[in-house]
Amino acid sequence: MDRYQRVEKPKAETPIDENEIRITSQGRMRSYITYAMTLLQERGSNEIVFKAMGRAINKTVTIVELIKRRIVGLHQNTVIGSTDITDTWEPLEEGLLPLETTRHVSMITITLSKKELNRSSVGYQPPLPAEQVKPLIEFDYDGEGSPNGPRRGRIGRGRSRGRGILCHYGISCYTCASTHGHDTYKLLFHMHCIGFIFLLYSLHCLRSFA
Repeated sequence: MDRYQRVEKPKAETPIDENEIRITSQGRMRSYITYAMTLLQERGSNEIVFKAMGRAINKTVTIVELIKRRIVGLHQNTVIGSTDITDTWEPLEEGLLPLETTRHVSMITITLSKKELNRSSVGYQPPLPAEQVKPLIEFDYDGEGSPNGPRRGRIGRGRSRGRGILCHYGISCYTCASTHGHDTYKLLFHMHCIGFIFLLYSLHCLRSFA
């Protein structure tokens, strides 16, 4: 496709509710988290909705998990879908015809609510146990998916500044350790979270082929 250039289409302006947050791969993770917590803690919102597509999905899951560890009693519901996006390409050389290609892009919608959500939904997750929520901890929003890129992690002074192993969300294990009260075994909690997302996507694919 080096002899073509993609035609930029004007983005359709759709209204966004105040409690809706659309995550992009370029956006700052810290800004999303700060805004979401402001809605829940200062503006009286009982529910916030995160939406993302493609490469921004991993970042969205990370943001949600960090918020759940800052605010007690948040119910979660996850919906996974997909959409087809058609791109138009114009030739850069004479004699070539315009092309159209179709991309199959995954989508995710995650709802966090102070009030109980539909427990029968396949994507429902109950609030985390209170002992796993650390409202006063300052998390480092590092790792893959962060717009600032991976940074070196550390716990306290005098420790080595190695990057360490990345967990399932691309967050430095140092960050995960502080999130979970320095209990390494609790890092396994991430395994069921990301596995839960893949399970939902697998069910969506099976329904599409049915």
